Amino acid sequence: MNGISVRFARAGDREQLVRMRAALWPESSAEEHSEELASILAGKPPTVLPLVVLVAEAADGTLAGFLEAGLRSHADGCNEGHTVGYVEGWYVAEKFRRCGIGAELLRAAEDWAREQGCAEMASDAQIENEVSQRTHEALGFEVASRSVNYRKRL
Repeated sequence: MNGISVRFARAGDREQLVRMRAALWPESSAEEHSEELASILAGKPPTVLPLVVLVAEAADGTLAGFLEAGLRSHADGCNEGHTVGYVEGWYVAEKFRRCGIGAELLRAAEDWAREQGCAEMASDAQIENEVSQRTHEALGFEVASRSVNYRKRL
């Protein structure tokens, strides 16, 4: 992690965050990511519960990765009597992977969740994303359950 620092995102990070979010969530347009980030960075997330963006910044100002953490009223496998910290999105740029940046982002998110009164942190990964699953497990997450999600338009 030489020369990398983790901090809360600022409005000036938006352009770089849009690119990373587009890599993580390609189903949304850059414009959609930009609009959502504008709200989040202004302290007005699209959810009623708090949501923060943490970034890993290289010495030259380049963002190496980000983690969006929020609070949820519940999460599968967690104590239903307490609010849970939740990893909503987690991304490290390819050239910065495998050097501890993801772990540092997660540690900062866990610290934030503890400050919010959480005793647990939860997350999810797509069933086909084995790299993400291995990363989660290497950093202390346990599999709570596996499911197939369905929807039906009405």
